[in-house]
Amino acid sequence: MPQDDPWDAEASQQVARMNPGRPKAGFYGAVPDGEDDQSPSDDSEDGEEFEEIEVVPVRPKLSVAIAGFAALLAIALTIGAQTTGPNGRLSYAIVLFGVQLLGLLAWTMALHPPAAAATAGVVAVTALIADYLAVSGTSARFLPLLFVALGGFVVAMIGQVIRAGDRQRAKDSWRSTLLIVLGAVAYAILLVLTRQPLGAQTILVCCTGAGVALMVARLTDAVFPKPRIAAQVPRGATGIVLGAMLGTLAAAMLGSYLVLPFTPAKGAVLGLVAAVAANLVDLAVNFGEAGRRLAGEAPTFWLARHMQGPLGGFALTAAAAYALTHWYLT
Repeated sequence: MPQDDPWDAEASQQVARMNPGRPKAGFYGAVPDGEDDQSPSDDSEDGEEFEEIEVVPVRPKLSVAIAGFAALLAIALTIGAQTTGPNGRLSYAIVLFGVQLLGLLAWTMALHPPAAAATAGVVAVTALIADYLAVSGTSARFLPLLFVALGGFVVAMIGQVIRAGDRQRAKDSWRSTLLIVLGAVAYAILLVLTRQPLGAQTILVCCTGAGVALMVARLTDAVFPKPRIAAQVPRGATGIVLGAMLGTLAAAMLGSYLVLPFTPAKGAVLGLVAAVAANLVDLAVNFGEAGRRLAGEAPTFWLARHMQGPLGGFALTAAAAYALTHWYLT
């Protein structure tokens, strides 16, 4: 019913009874109590949404040690390739088998394949067979090494699926097993190259480019590790770029002193490919370690963790040297 005075007290009581969900009129009803406010504060939401990123520090002494290991590995591979002959490849094969065992130890401890002991034994035998075929084969070819690597991978996978506990992991870790086998067999490619006309010179140029790139990159990280590649990866972009440039320059200088078909331009191309390949593998190892650390997995043994970067880089450099010899130089 219409009222004469719209603000009459009786009319206000009727409106309050018709809208029970609304707060009561008055001073205390106009402002809600602090206890009824259940919405979280903005500070707590921001604290839960944004977490502080841990910045992994760069250890200069460790970077210098890795640089020294990369330099020694490059010197061993290049001098061994230059001193081999028709009757003197056995010593170089022994050196390469030692390098293969180091790489096998580092990659097995880092990648954690199922049935690690059996896998390591199979890969060691596979690397030994590849070295024997590379030294004593009737012809220096890459195809037998590929067949040996595939056979070793198959045998390693069979050893991983024997036990039920390893069988579940073997389905997800076959890529890691393949990388371990290929990395070990890749060093036998250097023996094949020493038996070819341009092989020893190609090894000299490529291993020099890769060694200089890794050494300069690590030494630069010890002095100036900036700008950081990522907060969780203790590497700097300056060292990687500078290492690739100086590795290419060193290979170009070697190309100017070697006989045809080597030229400074071709030496620079070989050095650039080797330097980029070695740096990418070394950087991929750092990212892999950072990923395992963020996932909460147990860290790899320190010696294997720091050796696998240069060892993987030179394994890929060996494959790149063979490809460049047959598809670019000839």
